[in-house]
Amino acid sequence: MRRVISLYRTSVGKKFYMAVSGFILIGFLVAHMVGNLKMYMGADSFNHYAEFLREVGYPILPHMAGLWLFRIVLLVCVGLHMLSAWQVYTQSRNARGGKYTKEESLHFAYASRTMRWGGVIIGAFVVYHILHFTTGNAHPEFVHGEAYQNVIIGFQSPLVVAFYLVALVMVTFHIYHGLWSAFQTVGANHPKYNAYRRPLALVLALLLFAGFMTVPVGVVAGVLTI
Repeated sequence: MRRVISLYRTSVGKKFYMAVSGFILIGFLVAHMVGNLKMYMGADSFNHYAEFLREVGYPILPHMAGLWLFRIVLLVCVGLHMLSAWQVYTQSRNARGGKYTKEESLHFAYASRTMRWGGVIIGAFVVYHILHFTTGNAHPEFVHGEAYQNVIIGFQSPLVVAFYLVALVMVTFHIYHGLWSAFQTVGANHPKYNAYRRPLALVLALLLFAGFMTVPVGVVAGVLTI
């Protein structure tokens, strides 16, 4: 534990933990996207999938304990990612002290400002998304156990679809910019494959964007119906 804390206190350590937590969160997004696509398999399939998430680990674990353990891990990763990102940003800003070239200034300001505001929008969307599709507090016709129906009705609102689109654009940029940087942080920095880092990050980011947008687009287009 002392070595973990000591590593985190360094700038390299903060970037490393930010990268690792980011990889875990991207893995979650991939799994979440695949699960969302089960909407196209019909109500029964999607509702069974939602029920499986609530029962994962049962009866070894209490009802919904596995899901809550998973949620806690995600929350820890989100908190670590945000804290590390903010501390890396403040350290970089203080170290530069406003005395750097115009090119470096523009690149640094653009990347950091977009990632920070994008992170705020993503954070707000995650809170709304949970209240909308998990707890039902922000869903006027939420029915527990009817996940398929809740999604269909939820995406019939143009404002919800618009907010979803804006958040996914921010997620796409966040993944693209963060993933290729994370590869370098964890040591994937070699002339043989450096040229592939950005394209790989772009392809994954766009695939996630397309995969997640498929569901609201399907609802708006009338392909997914109750």
